[in-house]
Amino acid sequence: MSIPAANSTASHPGSLTSIHDISLDGITHLLALTNRLVAEPHRERVKHLDGRKVALLFYESSTRTRTSFELAAKSLGATTTLVSDKSSSIEKGESLHDTGVTLRALGAECIILRSNYSGAPEVLARSTGLPVLNAGDGMHEHPSQALLDLRTMLVRLGLSQELTSTTMAGKTVVITGDIRHSRVARSNAILLPKLGARVIFCGPPELCPKEALDVSHGVEIERDFEKSLQQADVAMMLRIQRERLAGLDIDSAEYIAGYQLNEQRLRAHAPKALVMHPGPMVRGLEIDSAVADGPQSAIEEQVAHGLAVRMGLLHRALLGEAKA
Repeated sequence: MSIPAANSTASHPGSLTSIHDISLDGITHLLALTNRLVAEPHRERVKHLDGRKVALLFYESSTRTRTSFELAAKSLGATTTLVSDKSSSIEKGESLHDTGVTLRALGAECIILRSNYSGAPEVLARSTGLPVLNAGDGMHEHPSQALLDLRTMLVRLGLSQELTSTTMAGKTVVITGDIRHSRVARSNAILLPKLGARVIFCGPPELCPKEALDVSHGVEIERDFEKSLQQADVAMMLRIQRERLAGLDIDSAEYIAGYQLNEQRLRAHAPKALVMHPGPMVRGLEIDSAVADGPQSAIEEQVAHGLAVRMGLLHRALLGEAKA
């Protein structure tokens, strides 16, 4: 196996560092590939990446994303290794570049990166020449989450996976919560308007500043949660990221009163809306258990779609069969 030059100036075509990296045509091919992989018997599926090596480089804690990427890789037959900042030379101050080059020298053929620094996946992709999949970078993006969210919406809303600029025309997705710090909100707000969806950000100014309108063309802000719900085909709730709220004056009781998605609100204002949440949920804060576990919820389905889509992304990264 040849090793790409360390000073590579272009990212590998199989990388996904931003949702901008993949076109609607590319997503259509990815979803078709994902469907084929899911339908295959296990004994056939594991042949796709048999003998291939995937490194999971996680500078931040994660449960769903890390586990689903790891299970996706193993479902295709790949060997995985997990590198975290608490169990490696990262803790000693090793640079991202040196960590990436070391993983490449050890035989890694694809790196899945979660970092607290925005733009880190692009830096790693250019440093190593390997396909890099962004598992969340700082307050920038989480592209695989946007793709699994899209697959969830298409399936639950009965929409075609042959994507065009009008696939989601007439549909409104309301994203409520900590927009300021949410890479999930950013990736979804970039992707969904390309399909014709209307995206409304909802939350108090501290969590949903007017600057959020700059994320993407076609995004709106609505402060009144109940007014937003009345327009929603999809109500996506976000976790209040307490670890990122230093310096912000957020009163939990006031937030619950104004923005919690509870059973009464859902029944009164959005009785047919699809409920989503990227996780982890803080039950009793942004969402109550009756809604999270109710018939309108697709939260558990999102997790299953995440495993499927990440199989497709790994196949695309290492075998290149989905058009980008």
